Amino acid sequence: MDLLLWLHIGFAIFTLGPITAATMSAPRVIRTKNVPALRFIQRTTRIYAIGSIGVFVFGLILGIVMGDGLLGRWYMTASMTLFIVGIVLLVLIDRDLRAAVQALSNESAEDDAKVENGRIAAISSLLSVIWLVILFLMVVPE
Repeated sequence: MDLLLWLHIGFAIFTLGPITAATMSAPRVIRTKNVPALRFIQRTTRIYAIGSIGVFVFGLILGIVMGDGLLGRWYMTASMTLFIVGIVLLVLIDRDLRAAVQALSNESAEDDAKVENGRIAAISSLLSVIWLVILFLMVVPE
Protein backbone atom coordinates (compact mmCIF):
# COMPACT_ATOMS: atom_id res chain seq x y z
CA MET A 1 0.00 0.00 0.00
CA ASP A 2 2.89 2.36 0.71
CA LEU A 3 4.24 1.75 -2.80
CA LEU A 4 0.88 2.75 -4.30
CA LEU A 5 0.83 5.92 -2.24
CA TRP A 6 4.37 6.78 -3.34
CA LEU A 7 3.48 6.15 -6.98
CA HIS A 8 0.35 8.28 -6.67
CA ILE A 9 2.26 11.17 -5.10
CA GLY A 10 5.21 10.77 -7.49
CA PHE A 11 2.99 10.87 -10.54
CA ALA A 12 1.22 13.94 -9.15
CA ILE A 13 4.47 15.81 -8.58
CA PHE A 14 6.25 14.84 -11.77
CA THR A 15 3.33 15.22 -14.17
CA LEU A 16 0.98 17.89 -12.85
CA GLY A 17 3.77 20.34 -12.06
CA PRO A 18 5.27 20.32 -15.57
CA ILE A 19 1.81 20.48 -17.18
CA THR A 20 0.94 23.53 -15.11
CA ALA A 21 4.24 25.24 -15.92
CA ALA A 22 3.95 24.50 -19.64
CA THR A 23 0.35 25.59 -20.04
CA MET A 24 0.89 28.76 -18.01
CA SER A 25 3.89 29.75 -20.16
CA ALA A 26 2.13 29.12 -23.49
CA PRO A 27 0.39 32.53 -23.71
CA ARG A 28 3.71 34.38 -23.43
CA VAL A 29 5.23 32.19 -26.13
CA ILE A 30 2.22 32.83 -28.39
CA ARG A 31 2.59 36.60 -27.89
CA THR A 32 6.26 36.43 -28.91
CA LYS A 33 5.31 34.21 -31.90
CA ASN A 34 8.02 31.68 -31.10
CA VAL A 35 6.70 28.70 -33.07
CA PRO A 36 9.45 26.18 -32.15
CA ALA A 37 8.96 26.90 -28.45
CA LEU A 38 5.19 26.62 -28.86
CA ARG A 39 5.58 23.24 -30.57
CA PHE A 40 7.73 22.12 -27.64
CA ILE A 41 5.09 23.31 -25.15
CA GLN A 42 2.38 21.48 -27.06
CA ARG A 43 4.39 18.24 -27.15
CA THR A 44 5.28 18.61 -23.46
CA THR A 45 1.65 19.20 -22.53
CA ARG A 46 0.48 16.15 -24.47
CA ILE A 47 3.14 13.83 -23.03
CA TYR A 48 2.61 14.91 -19.44
CA ALA A 49 -1.18 14.86 -19.83
CA ILE A 50 -0.98 11.21 -20.83
CA GLY A 51 1.36 10.57 -17.90
CA SER A 52 -0.97 12.35 -15.50
CA ILE A 53 -3.53 9.62 -16.00
CA GLY A 54 -1.22 7.62 -13.72
CA VAL A 55 -2.17 9.96 -10.86
CA PHE A 56 -5.81 8.99 -11.30
CA VAL A 57 -5.10 5.27 -11.81
CA PHE A 58 -2.83 4.90 -8.77
CA GLY A 59 -5.18 6.99 -6.66
CA LEU A 60 -8.11 4.80 -7.68
CA ILE A 61 -6.17 1.59 -6.98
CA LEU A 62 -5.07 3.00 -3.64
CA GLY A 63 -8.67 3.83 -2.75
CA ILE A 64 -9.79 0.31 -3.65
CA VAL A 65 -6.98 -1.36 -1.71
CA MET A 66 -7.53 0.75 1.39
CA GLY A 67 -11.22 -0.19 1.41
CA ASP A 68 -13.40 1.08 4.29
CA GLY A 69 -15.66 2.89 1.80
CA LEU A 70 -12.90 5.39 1.04
CA LEU A 71 -13.97 5.87 -2.57
CA GLY A 72 -17.51 6.65 -1.43
CA ARG A 73 -16.50 9.61 0.70
CA TRP A 74 -17.58 13.00 -0.63
CA TYR A 75 -14.09 14.45 -0.94
CA MET A 76 -12.82 11.45 -2.91
CA THR A 77 -15.76 11.67 -5.30
CA ALA A 78 -15.23 15.42 -5.68
CA SER A 79 -11.48 14.94 -6.28
CA MET A 80 -11.98 12.26 -8.92
CA THR A 81 -14.64 14.33 -10.68
CA LEU A 82 -12.41 17.41 -10.66
CA PHE A 83 -9.51 15.36 -12.00
CA ILE A 84 -11.62 14.16 -14.93
CA VAL A 85 -12.66 17.78 -15.57
CA GLY A 86 -8.96 18.67 -15.49
CA ILE A 87 -8.15 16.04 -18.11
CA VAL A 88 -10.93 17.38 -20.35
CA LEU A 89 -9.50 20.88 -19.93
CA LEU A 90 -6.08 19.55 -20.94
CA VAL A 91 -7.62 18.17 -24.13
CA LEU A 92 -9.05 21.64 -24.84
CA ILE A 93 -5.67 23.25 -24.16
CA ASP A 94 -3.99 20.78 -26.51
CA ARG A 95 -6.53 21.62 -29.20
CA ASP A 96 -5.88 25.34 -28.78
CA LEU A 97 -2.12 24.83 -28.77
CA ARG A 98 -2.37 22.95 -32.08
CA ALA A 99 -4.51 25.74 -33.51
CA ALA A 100 -2.03 28.37 -32.30
CA VAL A 101 0.90 26.51 -33.87
CA GLN A 102 -1.05 26.28 -37.13
CA ALA A 103 -1.98 29.97 -37.04
CA LEU A 104 1.54 31.15 -36.28
CA SER A 105 3.13 28.77 -38.80
CA ASN A 106 1.30 30.19 -41.79
CA GLU A 107 2.54 33.33 -43.49
CA SER A 108 -0.63 35.34 -42.88
CA ALA A 109 0.03 38.26 -40.56
CA GLU A 110 -3.65 38.73 -39.78
CA ASP A 111 -4.04 35.57 -37.67
CA ASP A 112 -1.79 35.88 -34.65
CA ALA A 113 -3.58 33.33 -32.42
CA LYS A 114 -5.06 35.92 -30.06
CA VAL A 115 -8.20 33.86 -29.55
CA GLU A 116 -6.21 30.75 -28.67
CA ASN A 117 -3.93 32.83 -26.46
CA GLY A 118 -6.85 34.05 -24.37
CA ARG A 119 -8.49 30.63 -24.13
CA ILE A 120 -5.23 28.92 -23.14
CA ALA A 121 -4.60 31.56 -20.47
CA ALA A 122 -8.10 31.23 -19.03
CA ILE A 123 -8.27 27.43 -19.14
CA SER A 124 -4.77 26.92 -17.74
CA SER A 125 -5.57 29.27 -14.85
CA LEU A 126 -8.75 27.33 -14.13
CA LEU A 127 -6.77 24.10 -14.37
CA SER A 128 -4.27 25.35 -11.78
CA VAL A 129 -7.11 26.17 -9.40
CA ILE A 130 -8.57 22.69 -9.95
CA TRP A 131 -5.22 21.06 -9.06
CA LEU A 132 -5.08 23.18 -5.88
CA VAL A 133 -8.63 22.26 -4.89
CA ILE A 134 -7.83 18.58 -5.38
CA LEU A 135 -4.73 18.98 -3.22
CA PHE A 136 -6.82 20.67 -0.54
CA LEU A 137 -9.40 17.87 -0.67
CA MET A 138 -6.72 15.19 -0.36
CA VAL A 139 -5.09 16.77 2.69
CA VAL A 140 -7.68 18.60 4.76
CA PRO A 141 -10.83 16.42 5.26
CA GLU A 142 -9.20 13.73 7.34
